Amino acid sequence: MNKSTLIPALFLSALASLMLHYRIHPFMVVDPLHPGVSVFDGTHFLASFFSLTDLLVVTTLFMSRRTAAYGYLLNGLIVIYGTIFMAHFSIAEIMAKGIPFPAMILKSTLPDIGLAWCDFLIGKALYDAYINGEIAEGANRPPARESAGVASSANGDLGGSQGVR
Repeated sequence: MNKSTLIPALFLSALASLMLHYRIHPFMVVDPLHPGVSVFDGTHFLASFFSLTDLLVVTTLFMSRRTAAYGYLLNGLIVIYGTIFMAHFSIAEIMAKGIPFPAMILKSTLPDIGLAWCDFLIGKALYDAYINGEIAEGANRPPARESAGVASSANGDLGGSQGVR
């Protein structure tokens, strides 16, 4: 995998998550007292806040090797909090409505939680690629593995045959 594949995948999964949250919890709602006027609903905005942070901040942090660790950390926090909040929401709704067991999976937030974990795993693959040197920061710089191998062979040191000729 390379950066040109993983960054758009991370962006698109975060965008899908934001669109899904906004469809379920719209934070701009029609005012019942004044039809045609939209008002901001802060409680519904909090549901979309993590997805918005993932879309804007996490994707930006993953664009550079220097900030990828922060992106990985923030992405992990978002997916853990999101999993807990979505599972709680789902359990509370299932208990309140008395949904039968076979319908629980499809009526729960399990698919949404799966989307959050897919986003995390894309970020993990991107972070691992940065750490393993598979993604070079500059266009002319070789990955870290190749430059380390060139440096050791340039000295004539082949690892272990020092002083024996």
